[in-house]
Amino acid sequence: MVGGSTVPAEVYRTAREVGQEIALAEAIVVTGGLGGVMEAAAKGAKEKGGTVVGILPGFSKSEANPYVDIPIVTGLGDGRNALIVQTAQALIALPGEYGTLSEIALALKIGKPVVSLGGWEISADIIKAKSPKEAVATALKAIGK
Repeated sequence: MVGGSTVPAEVYRTAREVGQEIALAEAIVVTGGLGGVMEAAAKGAKEKGGTVVGILPGFSKSEANPYVDIPIVTGLGDGRNALIVQTAQALIALPGEYGTLSEIALALKIGKPVVSLGGWEISADIIKAKSPKEAVATALKAIGK
């Protein structure tokens, strides 16, 4: 799950719903572990009993949002985006800035499915979804689950 660290309330709500749907599908939420879309997805997953991995940019697990179960401290700054992409089996992208764009680009480069819910649409290879439920179902189908 990728998207902006500072987002409007509507995007936050959507990310939270995606997190809930991922948990209901018994999949694991992987995010950058900070605020915005990352926090919302983590919160949604926790509300439905899910597990959340946060791959953090800094040197301390204390920077993780309160919903992260497994904080991974990297000290890599934005370089941790590559780890997020490599760890996730598919990306669901919500609106974000250049960090989100880098994650989408890396996923496309290595052939991982990218499902967009109003995020960057830079390639025909990005699958568009209309709802959180559709985004999660599409991502799971793309990875054979």
